[in-house]
Amino acid sequence: MQDREAIRNVAIVAHVDHGKTTLVDALLRTSGTIRKNQEVVERVMDSNDLERERGITILSKNTAVYFDKTKINIIDTPGHADFGGEVERVLKMCDGVILVVDAFEGPMPQTKFVLRKAIDLSLPAIICINKADRPDARVDEVREEIYDLFLSIDAPLEYLDSPVIYASAKNGWAVDDMTWRAAEEKGKEAVGEDMRPLLQCVVDTIPAPSGDIDAPFKLLISTADYNDYVGRIGIGKVEQGQVHVNDEAVIANYNAPDKHLKIRVTNIFEFDGLKRVPVTESGVGSIVAVSGVEGIEVGDTLCAPDDVQALPFVKISEPTLQMTFSVNDSPFAGRSGQFVTSRHIRARLEKELHTDVSLRVSDGDSTDSFRVSGRGELHLSVLIEKMRREGYEFMVSKPEVLYRQDEQGHRLEPIEEATVDVDQEYAGAVIQALGQRKGELQEMKTSPSGYTRLVFRIPARGLIGYRQSLMTDTRGTGVLNNEFAGYEPYKGEIPTRSVGSLVVFETGTTTTYGLFAAQQRGSLFLGAGEEVYEGEIIGSNPKGEDLDVNVCKKKALTNIRSAAADDALKLTPPNRLSLEQMMEFIEADELIEVTPAAYRMRKAILSGQARYKQAKYKK
Repeated sequence: MQDREAIRNVAIVAHVDHGKTTLVDALLRTSGTIRKNQEVVERVMDSNDLERERGITILSKNTAVYFDKTKINIIDTPGHADFGGEVERVLKMCDGVILVVDAFEGPMPQTKFVLRKAIDLSLPAIICINKADRPDARVDEVREEIYDLFLSIDAPLEYLDSPVIYASAKNGWAVDDMTWRAAEEKGKEAVGEDMRPLLQCVVDTIPAPSGDIDAPFKLLISTADYNDYVGRIGIGKVEQGQVHVNDEAVIANYNAPDKHLKIRVTNIFEFDGLKRVPVTESGVGSIVAVSGVEGIEVGDTLCAPDDVQALPFVKISEPTLQMTFSVNDSPFAGRSGQFVTSRHIRARLEKELHTDVSLRVSDGDSTDSFRVSGRGELHLSVLIEKMRREGYEFMVSKPEVLYRQDEQGHRLEPIEEATVDVDQEYAGAVIQALGQRKGELQEMKTSPSGYTRLVFRIPARGLIGYRQSLMTDTRGTGVLNNEFAGYEPYKGEIPTRSVGSLVVFETGTTTTYGLFAAQQRGSLFLGAGEEVYEGEIIGSNPKGEDLDVNVCKKKALTNIRSAAADDALKLTPPNRLSLEQMMEFIEADELIEVTPAAYRMRKAILSGQARYKQAKYKK
């Protein structure tokens, strides 16, 4: 059993794409967990396919390295606001954080979010300014911006004395503040050899875990994993006492006082590098994984039978966005999907609840539909994509915000703090667009590098569908980040999308001739030779109304030759939308069909005649 004084538990927190996972790679190499000549994929902690493809961390991961006889448990956390629930709960396992900040971008919205969570838990921080070797690095400015951030969130004054480390995670080195400033005075660039200065800083700065080893055993489950062979795996820190294999314990929950389940601890694992190593016992301060325990959930406390007292669990941010998942009823249903029934969909969503504490699932308006609530578009789109890859087939609705009511019965809506980084010339277009969406400009800063940072408070529904417009307004250069700011009174109606849909008139295969006529009406989302069905959306119409188009018609043969008869018809390359773009595009009467083979947009009512009758009835 590891001596408590020789343990350090630290979480790496930062804004998305600031280099957390790459930093973990470098720490694993310096500690010898990954040999210098060992070939491993970049961002080894991002084991999920979606994480690798998107270049972001979705689920928190645990690893451990040894440095000078000290075991350092490291938790790599997500940086995107939509996965903030992951950050909140894993911080309960830590005794300190490494705050990673990009040497060019500086503190971003999620930087403020994770830092505030760490301060709420009184966790000491190590500031790591990453990518310090970038040609456009603003190291001194970024350092001052971090101190300004501490002041802006009313952090205790001791945080201003947090040690600063300068690093290049990609190149695998770090240097301390003294070395960096000494090199600056000599007009040189400080370049380290490895990550030892950061590891040494962790040992010196982050305190050893507290807790009484002789007290009755308590283990707070802060995160969870799932395995088809062993079921639910609970991961957390031993807060006090010791635990042994085959010990009897009781599961209690701070937020559910009636929960008391008697269990037996059958398997205990500790983390060693990239592996989970089985152990026979573990003690206070250690981060462990337990399996073979029925009914264990995030927030539960495993207690000794003679002291059944649950530990408080940090409050998780509530979902702000909701979508309806339902059984696919399109003409192409069941062609490529392996799991297509409501029973399959329900079981998969319930399985996701085992590991995703920020997700909510409830029954929908019909027996074959489910309301799924999450923190944002990315949070829900990742779930949809995971299910698609696993062979599920279903439909999803347009994302909707979740409203609340105050004591007087007034409607409240979720508000986001949105930060937009744009080139100066596009700032006016962004201010105008977000102003129309009820956004209030709070701050405007122009950096020496030429870009402008705009900070807005805006209803969450005002951001739905905006990312696509932002790319157009800023010629692809704008970057939008948002953080949940709370609930405020309803801000009034927001104009919906300005374009209509091009809807397929009949089921068949698209032809060049049919598409050529349709592209005169707007922008197309698909090309020739693709199967479509009546009611499917295949393009947008700039006039703002829905149009039925026949994209399957063929040119009639004739024995009369015209001057242009042999001219080839030229189609504009289709604008193929991603899942997130589809979620932003569709309206309330439209759905996204999700299958392993493709995503399709469609009308909720497929028949053009039925849609016409419904519209006529509403009038």
